[in-house]
Amino acid sequence: MTVRIRPADAGDAQPLAAVAAATFALACPPHTTEEAKDRFIAEVLSVERFGEYLADDDRVVLIAEDGDGDALGYTMVNFGEPADDDVRAAIRIHPTSELSKCYVLPGLHGAGVAGGLMAASLDAAIARGSAGMWLGVNEENARAQRFYGKHGFERVGSKRFLVGDRLEDDWVMERALP
Repeated sequence: MTVRIRPADAGDAQPLAAVAAATFALACPPHTTEEAKDRFIAEVLSVERFGEYLADDDRVVLIAEDGDGDALGYTMVNFGEPADDDVRAAIRIHPTSELSKCYVLPGLHGAGVAGGLMAASLDAAIARGSAGMWLGVNEENARAQRFYGKHGFERVGSKRFLVGDRLEDDWVMERALP
């Protein structure tokens, strides 16, 4: 399969939101309600919100596409120091960037799409002068934790993440950038 990874632009808001809606539940712990997932998608992963993300100079959204130009996955990198107190206390490498989102459509896990997105995300952070990258991953998401570990991230702390009206426990993982 041919995969192209590129910076997303304003015309990509709709396919990004569609991938987000199809993949967000994969990162949620089993107890997350459908209502909470739907509300999070509507509030954080909508077409309108992706339009805002794409217009923000302190972020880059990367999109993976197949040979026909169909979206397969995406990442979002937020540049700058974290606002969350728990994250600030946990991370050790500065300046830093956050890998805020890393999602690939079901059925493509293990096909190299996520690895390509990860490499491009690390390159984007390096290009912006970051010495490290951090992310939050649900403590119950062992598959994602293994993927991030394979790419050099290690657990350095924990934080809380709100989905619906429930605070979830996330691991904070970090890695140095070359």
